[in-house]
Amino acid sequence: MDYPGEGLSEDQLAPNPLQQVRRWVAEAEARHADRGDVPEPVALSVATVDADGLPNVRTVLMRFLDERGPGFVTDLGSTKSREIDATGGMAASLTWPAMYRAVRFRGQAVSIGRDEITAYFTSRPWGSRISAWASEQSQPIADRAALVAAYERYAARYPDTGSPDDVPVPDSWGGWRIACDEVELWAGRRDRLHDRLVFTRVADGGLDVADAWTVHRRQP
Repeated sequence: MDYPGEGLSEDQLAPNPLQQVRRWVAEAEARHADRGDVPEPVALSVATVDADGLPNVRTVLMRFLDERGPGFVTDLGSTKSREIDATGGMAASLTWPAMYRAVRFRGQAVSIGRDEITAYFTSRPWGSRISAWASEQSQPIADRAALVAAYERYAARYPDTGSPDDVPVPDSWGGWRIACDEVELWAGRRDRLHDRLVFTRVADGGLDVADAWTVHRRQP
């Protein structure tokens, strides 16, 4: 199929990466609310490499987005966390096929502070908080019955009282943020002449600091 997207020109680009990404995320969320064809608008594909240099990719949900970069939560003993610890680098992407748009982030991984993790954890539904205790993420398990049994044990230990702090935050639960050096905006166009506009870091400063970034266009 051809991509009848609107594209993205330099004069349409926001003055800094944060403003542009937030704009596209908001438009993806609005489109899903209107048409229902952009499920999970903040689904973030996260790429890492293992000790042998082989790539890994998986999808999480982007739970943080501010001037420090996009972030997500995970078990700190998971495969992704171990690989991030080992290399320090990370890449991720948001993709909205129905809108012919994608965003790519590349940079260094920074652990998210415990205060932010706790604030987010307490906002999760009770069942999701119990799951964080029940699952040793990425580790093998005999079968689903064993996973359900673990869930039930922790559900009994931390019953639902309706309080945001009825389930404590597991020590192994945390998150990562990408301190970006590059943010690419991809917009599909007809005849595969897609638009690729890239913010590249040239100075210190957050995603909200225009002077910290230069913009160039890449060929599709």
